[in-house]
Amino acid sequence: MSSSNRYNRQIILPEIGEEGQRKLAKSKVLVIGAGGLGAAILPYLASAGVGEIGIIDHDIIEISNLHRQVIYKTSAVGKSKAEQAKIMISELNPDIKVIAFTEKLSGKNAIALFEKYDIIVDATDSISIKYLINDACLLTNKPMVCGSIFRFQGQVSVFNYQNGPNYRCLYPDENSNALNCENAGVIGVTVGIIGMLQANEVLKIILGIGEILNGKILVYNVLNSEQQKYDFEKNSNLQITNEDFERKYNSDENQVQEINFDSVLDEIENDEVIFLDVRNMDESPKISLKNQIQIPLMHLENEIKKLNKNQTIYVFCQSGIRSKIATELLQKHQFKNIKSISGGALAMKTLLKEKINI
Repeated sequence: MSSSNRYNRQIILPEIGEEGQRKLAKSKVLVIGAGGLGAAILPYLASAGVGEIGIIDHDIIEISNLHRQVIYKTSAVGKSKAEQAKIMISELNPDIKVIAFTEKLSGKNAIALFEKYDIIVDATDSISIKYLINDACLLTNKPMVCGSIFRFQGQVSVFNYQNGPNYRCLYPDENSNALNCENAGVIGVTVGIIGMLQANEVLKIILGIGEILNGKILVYNVLNSEQQKYDFEKNSNLQITNEDFERKYNSDENQVQEINFDSVLDEIENDEVIFLDVRNMDESPKISLKNQIQIPLMHLENEIKKLNKNQTIYVFCQSGIRSKIATELLQKHQFKNIKSISGGALAMKTLLKEKINI
């Protein structure tokens, strides 16, 4: 089957045509995150004929992902999201090039990676990663198509487009403590709608058609099907240099240190250390340690005075994702001796059972 047959229905649109299809074929798009947003974005970019798609995600597929990350099969649980997403969209359109990166996006790889692509799509639910993406886009002069979800509401905007406003112009407070899908809850159609709106912005940028959400944020509510658009201005005082980027993202003191629980198992009764549980109060499995304190991530910044900056703090959540966010937050508040427990409460419970049985 020829490519002209594959894309016939969009080629006949006068705003696209053969020339537009050639633009799509020459374009390179990097999608950061192969979760709910990515699952909506990727098939539409692939089916439209975007020539090269990069997918970066270090996470694996969990059964709880499947209600919204609809490109994955139940049989894929436990496998790499990036690799499985690559398989899916390659089968959807074998004419395009798809590259899967199974590493975590960081200050060490972002710049080199972004240089290879024309458009960067933020499909993450991590506030700290959004700032990293924004700053790397500024240094590489790439547009950032951003989406975010909060329960039944989603937002879409395009940052750094033709030297327009960037993410920090809209959200200057980097210490804001927003919830992700795991904490706040989400219904699958919300991420589907917002992801497709992101894909739409990507296609408009490539084709040079329509009105880009540059300096505008679109807010959509799935419960009442209402949407609003708000304008925001560029703050020309917000500048970032390569030196700023290196200092912020690549200095040793700013890196989140992860440890395995078995390496600190002997400290569960040590009064000199604190085990900080940042899960919500109703989450299981329950962990009860002598030197433990529970402050849900959503309340951590407001209750940070409960913690002693001079103590060693080991942070844990359910699986190890929120604990890294909490660790980053505490580091910004000048906590030094702090580490995130890899695998979270799920790994801790297993080791604690083994210790009791010994």
